[in-house]
Amino acid sequence: MIQRAFLFALLVAAAAPAARSNAAVYDANGVALGGTEEEIKKRFPSAHCKPLEWQSKAADRRCDDAKISFFGAEGRITFYLRKDAVQAFDVRFQTKDLERVMSQLRQRYGAPASEVKDPIGAKDKPVRDLYKALWESGGDHALLTAQLDKRIASLLVSRGDFDDEIYRVR
Repeated sequence: MIQRAFLFALLVAAAAPAARSNAAVYDANGVALGGTEEEIKKRFPSAHCKPLEWQSKAADRRCDDAKISFFGAEGRITFYLRKDAVQAFDVRFQTKDLERVMSQLRQRYGAPASEVKDPIGAKDKPVRDLYKALWESGGDHALLTAQLDKRIASLLVSRGDFDDEIYRVR
């Protein structure tokens, strides 16, 4: 009986790393969710880090970098940290680079869980196309949004309920 329990525990331990490796690791140029401020500064030496200007359960610090290359597209990035762990990052890049970035995201993160192009517009405004792609892995999410007639697209990668909590008034 003890041998069976030991063998079962050994199999579970051996399978755990394989199960984790199937989960997507969301990162920006090597800084993954859960990374530290020190890792951000190593990969983005010109990043400016400071306390968040408002109270939030989602983050207590932010690090901004004004000029990065993300999958070959020029952009800007903001990392949000809580207790020295990256909870989210937002990459903004030019919409003209959308196909290049999407191609790289598909290679890195796999196929999106959902991908849509929705027409949006009010009665008195012309209809515009909004492109959205969503990846999910456990409690982590990556959401790319682009209004195709606008200049800037955004990739917001976050952990847990970051989206709901970051701007919640307390």
